[in-house]
Amino acid sequence: MEFNYKWYLKDAIFTKNKGKVFSCFACGGGSTMGYKLAGFDVIGINEIDKRMANIYIKNHNPKYAFIEGIQTFKDRTDLPAELYELDILDGSPPCSSFSMAGNREKDWGKQKKFAEGQADQVLDTLFFDFIDLAEKLQPKIVVAENVTGMMKGNARDYVRKVLVAFDKAGYLVHEYVLDSSQMEVPQRRERVFFIAVRKDLERLLPSEQGLLFSDFPRLNMKFGRLPIPFDEIRSEGLNDAPWTAHDQNIWDKRLLGDRTYSCTLQRIENRESNFNSSYVYPDRPISTLTSSAGSKMTLFDEPRQMNSTELILAQSFPLDYDFLSDKYAKIKYVLGMSVPPLMMAHLATRLHKEWGAIF
Repeated sequence: MEFNYKWYLKDAIFTKNKGKVFSCFACGGGSTMGYKLAGFDVIGINEIDKRMANIYIKNHNPKYAFIEGIQTFKDRTDLPAELYELDILDGSPPCSSFSMAGNREKDWGKQKKFAEGQADQVLDTLFFDFIDLAEKLQPKIVVAENVTGMMKGNARDYVRKVLVAFDKAGYLVHEYVLDSSQMEVPQRRERVFFIAVRKDLERLLPSEQGLLFSDFPRLNMKFGRLPIPFDEIRSEGLNDAPWTAHDQNIWDKRLLGDRTYSCTLQRIENRESNFNSSYVYPDRPISTLTSSAGSKMTLFDEPRQMNSTELILAQSFPLDYDFLSDKYAKIKYVLGMSVPPLMMAHLATRLHKEWGAIF
């Protein structure tokens, strides 16, 4: 199936005939829109951040919206019966503890307060709370998205614990590292997806041929779409991103081949940038869009940051999405916290195609 990163909610046709989905850590609704584009019915969400939940509700009007932390949500005794009959439980547990750009090991096991006003949470336990919820609701399939940093170095031990937790909850699981630029998203964004199926449903899955012993089959998650360069999403005439004299000074001293501000600063000031600010080259997809206001996406061939329209297109959000604000930083934050809709649309479409007997 083909999707288009340039689209509008008002024009989208959501068939809702593939199965029921509930989304945790729903943020601005990136995953939700992907499932909807793939034909699924997203019946509700769990989200701790009231402001993020308000954006979601404004755009999606979910049947169920539980605005609280997953720790209290998973212990509720008044959940509607429909949540115990899910086809897919989806979630993107906050992942900055495992980001390669963050403090990584220094942050593990510590409570963290986000700038948007969320409560303090030990971020690296939220994945296990999510699996606890899966064990309680027993959906047919669980899909969990996270940063690829958790697949590297000492974090691999954390992944092993995640796999054990899925097993104890009654699920078979594989992990897949995917790049959104191969899924019709104009951005290179690598993420790891854990896709789990309830053990009693394994008999319905297609068996892999040529194996001496039966094994839980892996999904074919190769998409191979051609990367979309920035020039295809360039939107002239809107300069709503901040631009300082310091930005201009760095830009003036850039050289072809510099990937980030740090490359330029290292050469001219013998220091690195405190933020992961990247140059955007016209002939290639942009690098990963983040939620940090200090992480800038600066055009290599124009003295400016990407404007908000370009950010929306790069994340494959609809152009008429209501962010409940026209402030650049707010729009960038919501986008950076979300899964690109087209990334999830391709994943969900492939999931339904290969595991159709389950639905």
